[in-house]
Amino acid sequence: MTTTIHTVTFEDIQNAARLLKGAIVRTPLTKSVTLSKLTGAEIYLKFENQQFTASFKERGALNRLINLSDEQKKKGVIAASAGNHAQGVAYHGSRLGIPTTIVMPVNTPFVKVRQTEEHGADVVISGERYDDTAQQAARLATEQNLTLIHPFDDPDVIAGQGTIGLEIMEDYPDLDIILVPVGGGGLISGIAIAAKHINPDIKIIGVQAERFPSLHRAIHHYDYTAKGSTLAEGIAVKTIGEKTCEICKDLIDDILLVSEDALEEAVCMLMTIEKTVPEGAGAAPLAAVNSYPDIFRNKKTALIVSGGNIDPRLLASLLMRGLVREGRITRLRVELLDVPGALARIARIIGDLGGNIIDVSHHRLFTELPAKETYSNVTLETRDRENLQDILSGLRAAGFTVHINRSSDL
Repeated sequence: MTTTIHTVTFEDIQNAARLLKGAIVRTPLTKSVTLSKLTGAEIYLKFENQQFTASFKERGALNRLINLSDEQKKKGVIAASAGNHAQGVAYHGSRLGIPTTIVMPVNTPFVKVRQTEEHGADVVISGERYDDTAQQAARLATEQNLTLIHPFDDPDVIAGQGTIGLEIMEDYPDLDIILVPVGGGGLISGIAIAAKHINPDIKIIGVQAERFPSLHRAIHHYDYTAKGSTLAEGIAVKTIGEKTCEICKDLIDDILLVSEDALEEAVCMLMTIEKTVPEGAGAAPLAAVNSYPDIFRNKKTALIVSGGNIDPRLLASLLMRGLVREGRITRLRVELLDVPGALARIARIIGDLGGNIIDVSHHRLFTELPAKETYSNVTLETRDRENLQDILSGLRAAGFTVHINRSSDL
């Protein structure tokens, strides 16, 4: 297969692989037995969250930095990034002795800002979205005579990201599908060029958050307005790159959209099943497999876990929300008579049935119940949904009126 029609060729990616050898991690591509059983697909995980900066972005950033002229290296570089590209540029720029300035959106997680500064970069906070941040970076590049390192729409960056495709095909050349998170399109463009050159029949499928369908919009020719925020902030790009869009239109086979709920569930699955930390963008491919099971059933599918830079507080919240979703943590509203021992009776029933109470609030004043009645909000931990159902049945059999204080059919 020829790739000379593109701004990046297979030979460019091979050259990048030679330049990056020893400077980046050749990450493992590992079959997940458990996820394969759960999804009905044959799942292989490419752990790019094991790079030094916990993201694939190092590959493209380093390849671009290596290919700068001596004069450009001396004057320094600037990049606009929500975090992962920033860290890749900052870390390898510092390692190579190249001054770096990074412009980051105002909503960038603090952990990414701190890590970028620790890698030696000067950080400028500007813009609500990446596109606004990119405009500020372009202005500063002109004013300060710095070389702009684009996070995705650059041939050297695309070639660097494409080295992932080379590694995947070397490890498992008989894959049916490679599933890739898509923001600006640099990652999927590079992977598609490499993988399709080696095996023209392999399918390359992109995944985007429903709220930021930049490539999906471009391919299907419809307008959209970016709405709100997304857990997958690493791929929250309003406009796909020009170079990457052309490559994607030619080489990718499909682009799928996933919901915020699906992203949350996928992050929790990778944490609890694979014991690996993914950011929202890194969990997007698994979210797609869960959301579109018929596409991937019985197919050998590689998922790019693109990064692991997630705010610890957000991760803690996601894990707790996951327990709620699974029915393992539930808040009950229990109506009871306002008499001594009533609350103790509820606690005893829950304890006897294997539930663990983690919070109780008792309400007498702010209620529409009769004066001799009250209610308690009881937050409890259970083994699973079946155990929760046993506790609900036990309380109701004892005469208590019980409601679930969350969205549930129970």
